[in-house]
Amino acid sequence: MNQKLVAASLFFALTTGICSAQSSDPAVAACKSTGLLALQEKSKDISDLVVDMESVAVSKADTRVEDVQVKTVVLGEAYIARNGKTGTPDRFVCLLGEKGKVLLTFFTAQ
Repeated sequence: MNQKLVAASLFFALTTGICSAQSSDPAVAACKSTGLLALQEKSKDISDLVVDMESVAVSKADTRVEDVQVKTVVLGEAYIARNGKTGTPDRFVCLLGEKGKVLLTFFTAQ
């Protein structure tokens, strides 16, 4: 009985606590929310995007893509939930510009 309680608690913590942990970095939170919206525009069965914070690298940048300044680059892995079920992680790249504005979020299967 204790093992079931521990397993249920761990599942609950993983499925609900990750979102609050992700929002601790504004760049990651911006990439997640913008990425989720973009994915949902392409496929209505996408219900969530769970960023693997252990794989995330947030790097400050001072570069340009043509005339657009890039200030932050976020790289990592994310699980795309379809109809409430997640599969294997996808890699993602997210570029942020002035004032944390998301310029690009790109996902690719591994």
